[in-house]
Amino acid sequence: MNSFEIIKTARLTEKGTRQTESYNQYTLMVDKRANKYQIKKAVEDIFKVKVVKINTLNVRGKARRQNTTQAGKSPDWKKAIVTLKEGDKIVLT
Repeated sequence: MNSFEIIKTARLTEKGTRQTESYNQYTLMVDKRANKYQIKKAVEDIFKVKVVKINTLNVRGKARRQNTTQAGKSPDWKKAIVTLKEGDKIVLT
């Protein structure tokens, strides 16, 4: 996997914004098969920053029902919370 296959998107939420301002942490949606070492290398390659720590967790998809009697399910995904070195930033706009 290359770096752009590992990191899918950044999650922009209120909680994530507070984490960015307070702890210099960013929340990313990553490939489910990627491990912490691959995620760290991908973030450092793409954004040119120094990663201090990475926390990962698997998020289960929710049960959904859209205009039908049969229930569906949104997909499972993996979340990575990346802590950067003091002074480094990722511009997400």
